[in-house]
Amino acid sequence: MKRFSEGRESVTDKERSGQPATSRTEENIAKVCQIVHENHRLTVMSIAEQVNIDRETVRKILTEDLNMRKVCAKIVPKELAEEQKQRKVTIFQDLLTRQDDILGCFITDDEKWVYQYDPETKWKSTQWKIANSPRPKKFRQSKSRVRGIVHYEFVPNGQTVSQVYYLEVLEKLREKVRRKQPKLFANSWILYHDNAPAHTALSVGEFLATKQTTVLEYSSYSPDLAPNDFFLFPKIKEILKGRHFNDIDDIRNNTMTALMAVPQNQFQNCFEVWTRRWHRCIASQGEYFEGDHSGIQQ
Repeated sequence: MKRFSEGRESVTDKERSGQPATSRTEENIAKVCQIVHENHRLTVMSIAEQVNIDRETVRKILTEDLNMRKVCAKIVPKELAEEQKQRKVTIFQDLLTRQDDILGCFITDDEKWVYQYDPETKWKSTQWKIANSPRPKKFRQSKSRVRGIVHYEFVPNGQTVSQVYYLEVLEKLREKVRRKQPKLFANSWILYHDNAPAHTALSVGEFLATKQTTVLEYSSYSPDLAPNDFFLFPKIKEILKGRHFNDIDDIRNNTMTALMAVPQNQFQNCFEVWTRRWHRCIASQGEYFEGDHSGIQQ
């Protein structure tokens, strides 16, 4: 009142020096953007220290102004060579042209370890990314025609999956197909297995050739395109992971319960998802695509 009585007319605050009311300025946004692009693994605290602003402001800049979020790297089996990527594209382009004739003829097989205790996984190698950028990848070191599970077998304790043992499994599998699916057996079913040494041994190839069993070419290091790896095994692990088992019999019983718990319609959906993954493989030019938003629904 004293100042107005002395002649002041403005009711707004005068400009004054000191820290601005907000640190969320265009200059600081640009600084944060540059720092993150130089190192995507920095924490909010370390970025705040470099820009000399508080952590909450940095968090808002990252998530609201730069539209970024922190995700863990997707672990993929191997850094593929260009020839391997192109071979994958060729395989699935060919399959798409024949899918109506062959999709109901597939039988896939694989082996999987089930541990007495398998700890829950943790997120590692998280990185900042914008909404439309591909998910970071980390290379690992070192319809009603679908039938569900045809054959399963527990490997005896101490037994390795050699070509000899795998031949015995294939004999049992063929017999199961003959008994459970006689029409499929008569019309030549298609086997899809990976490139493990036991699967690609000369004796195995000769056996499958004499039995006139067609083998679909497997694209190397591609669990994202193998139904067992992207569908069946994760279903089992989801139930078993983080649990302790008393002995081998306990492991077998719980594994069988997990297998039998997978509904029939989910096997149907699995093969429909598989064909969509063929499209995604082609669209990504043979690159690993899981975790990426390529515009093709999984």
